[in-house]
Amino acid sequence: MRALLTTICLLLALPVLGVLGSWLFADAAAWEVLRHQASTVLPDYALQSALLAGGVAIGVMLVGTGTAAAVTLFDFPGRRFFEWALLLPLAMPAYVLAYAWTDALQYSSPLQEGLRRLLGVRGALWPDVRSLWGAVLLFVLCLYPYVYLLARTALGERAVQLLEAARLLGAGPWRRILQVALPLARPAIMAGVALAMMETLADYGVSAYFGLATFSTGIFKAWLIMNDGIAAAQLASVLLAVVALLLAAERAAQRRLRFAASRSGAPHAADARALPLHGGAGLLAFGLCALPVLLGFVLPVAWLGWMLWQEAHNAQFGLPLARFAEWSWATLRLSGIAAVLASTLALAVAFTLRRSGGRTLRIAARALSLGYAMPGAVLAVGILLPVGWLQQRWPQAPVAAIATGTLAGVMLAYLSRFSSVALQSIDSGYARVPPSVDETARTLGAGAWRMFARLHAPLLRRSALAAALLVFVDTMKELPATLVLRPFGSDTLAVVAFNFARDERLGEAALPSLAIVLVGLIPVIMLSRALRSSAEQAGAVAPPAGIEPASGA
Repeated sequence: MRALLTTICLLLALPVLGVLGSWLFADAAAWEVLRHQASTVLPDYALQSALLAGGVAIGVMLVGTGTAAAVTLFDFPGRRFFEWALLLPLAMPAYVLAYAWTDALQYSSPLQEGLRRLLGVRGALWPDVRSLWGAVLLFVLCLYPYVYLLARTALGERAVQLLEAARLLGAGPWRRILQVALPLARPAIMAGVALAMMETLADYGVSAYFGLATFSTGIFKAWLIMNDGIAAAQLASVLLAVVALLLAAERAAQRRLRFAASRSGAPHAADARALPLHGGAGLLAFGLCALPVLLGFVLPVAWLGWMLWQEAHNAQFGLPLARFAEWSWATLRLSGIAAVLASTLALAVAFTLRRSGGRTLRIAARALSLGYAMPGAVLAVGILLPVGWLQQRWPQAPVAAIATGTLAGVMLAYLSRFSSVALQSIDSGYARVPPSVDETARTLGAGAWRMFARLHAPLLRRSALAAALLVFVDTMKELPATLVLRPFGSDTLAVVAFNFARDERLGEAALPSLAIVLVGLIPVIMLSRALRSSAEQAGAVAPPAGIEPASGA
């Protein structure tokens, strides 16, 4: 069993090895291609990607930290609402937000036409949103919850108590925030920024729709338009190296998310209180929290709904509900299979590691966990390149027919990227099951299967359900790998929305886009409920003085 699971994990890690292995087979022609790229397109790809990722990093740091500090350290009207509402943009994929705001802000939109008539002016009232600055703003609105969530966790568990201690020592409000709260949350902020930058570099939908020359769009152009697998692999390896550096930075920041335990007598969460804000300060905090929710979720969803209503009334035969049912069934089928397979694999790996360990399996599981940091474009290249090599070596073998344009190829991409999500959820569930439970079961003569079926499975039911749900939603929103590897006639909602938007049929893109957003709300609601219940438990049960656990995100 352990050998089988190790083989499966290593097989799912093959896309990374496929991209890196392209350099082992590089010949003189491949190095010439690299030199040509370095003198032509590579500087543009690097510059645009760096500007995009850098702008997003600054934006999510400011918005995420500001909102987290507002709801954690201060008390103002609407604070309880914004504690969970600020998570809503997590349900909005960046490409869906791009479709909504492009339709709302373009020159021919009803908004601009109405304002031009009202003001009596001609010409565009603002620059085209399809630009680098527009992409930066859209990514900030979608990805700031990464920083908000981690910073809020770090601040909420320790900052209020330490701020109260600083106040008793005579420190003013701004000094308490700048010298106590923000340094305390700095590792969490940097971890969230690194995650947002990885998501930005992995994106293909927004970059392709806005016409940006980034690494992701360059990979697709080299593979699908220029039919140059070597060039695509080289670009993919550069992007993979950048993502690996960001992942290392994020893990380094996560390791610093622990602080020394407080001494006896320090104020607890039950005794410390957030600083109340009144008048203009309260309105400023309200506006700071309301703006990203409005721009990142409420207004885009409302505009998509208006687009859908317009399409339903303007279309000659109404909405394409029959075709929508086909797209939904294809999406549900692919996402459902991926969720079941990923959660099953995660349960098997976690149970085997818990029961018998194994260094090889543990290393293979860690290699598999790197897949979540891989962009979808890199995954597609990492799967197609080995298939091409095998097909050249054994022309009669049906390798390409099995791995490309089939359910097997799509599942390989999905499991390579999203199995780590399921594994992390199952590991967190096992962390709440003490090892003494297993020892007692062994003493009573329970075998491995009986121990899992009668003991672990009931205790891990919620974790397994959360793992399957997270994989389902992530798979439903995934675009680049699905766009390349999907079976013929199995267009998912994400692919259909992208194709409609690319053809400037934004009204038709509204229906699949809204469906993706509504399904994406499910894990956001679960996350907000979990945060609320943990906060209530922390406030209701104060730990004994002097033996508080070290806090971490």
